[in-house]
Amino acid sequence: MVSIKDIAKQVGMSPATVSRVVNGKNHVKDEKRQEILKIIAETGYVPNQAARNMVLQRTFTVGIVIPDTFNMFQRQLFSIIERHLESFGYRTMFFFVKFDGSSEDECLSRLKSEKLEGVILLHEIMAPRFYEYVVEIQLPVVAVTFNHDTIPSLHVDDRLAAFQGVRHLLGMGHRKIAIISGNGFSFGNLRGAGFFQALEAEGISRDEGRVVSVQHYTPEFGMYGMRELLLRGRDFSAVFAATDELAIGAIRVLKDEGIRVPEDVSVVGFDDIEISNYVIPRLTTIRQPLGEIGEQTALMIHRCITGQHPMDMEQIFPHQLIIRESTALPL
Repeated sequence: MVSIKDIAKQVGMSPATVSRVVNGKNHVKDEKRQEILKIIAETGYVPNQAARNMVLQRTFTVGIVIPDTFNMFQRQLFSIIERHLESFGYRTMFFFVKFDGSSEDECLSRLKSEKLEGVILLHEIMAPRFYEYVVEIQLPVVAVTFNHDTIPSLHVDDRLAAFQGVRHLLGMGHRKIAIISGNGFSFGNLRGAGFFQALEAEGISRDEGRVVSVQHYTPEFGMYGMRELLLRGRDFSAVFAATDELAIGAIRVLKDEGIRVPEDVSVVGFDDIEISNYVIPRLTTIRQPLGEIGEQTALMIHRCITGQHPMDMEQIFPHQLIIRESTALPL
């Protein structure tokens, strides 16, 4: 098996210089770097990660806490985060959580049993004991897509984004606007607050008949939410859905019932997941900058793990209203 010493001997340089190139460090002249990389390619040298971990007494493992539903938005975001974590030399370990306290306790127990360098929360943990524990053992933790006062977090301004999405419908002349959202998580609560704030700014009172709260933010529950609205008697010309997946489910039911989108009912989603640009009609939505959020999440947890201060305890990213085919002037 080829070792760093073997490569150093072939290029006539020190093992330390070769090691710096292998580990992506600076302070090696480009000419020397290219020569070392050429020999590495020719010999097929592969760094022994396990040996490296033993020497450094590190696991290079980051835990990712995600909900057991793990929707399309979270899959996209996770893949971006994982790619950037790999560039820092980390591997990932999943921790699935259901929407109840006992599952959070089980997740915390599993976290305690693993030797993790840090944890990224793609799921909003409610139990205070979780945050008390990670602070007590000084385990680096980063929250993404929601804010928490005690740990670094990265997210968009959900309230403002929802407000602007509903303002788009109001600006087109819609006054009877329904909402399909959830409860129990801060992002859903904030998006709901933005929805009602936009109506209030136009002097439109809250109508509980146009409000549906669902358990999960998936297409299936979007279908459930729309069926519930239709059962109450259709008294709306537009719908704001707290996620694209809810919006896609809602559109499916409208089409099944022969209700045209956007001619009869306009629909606005939130997130701008990849499929939103391919469904029929193409979905008007609020875009979260997933690429930037994912990259900065990996960088933030890396900085925390390596003892550097996070750039900011809270990073708020800009959102963008993407107007497509699912919204139109009311008839």
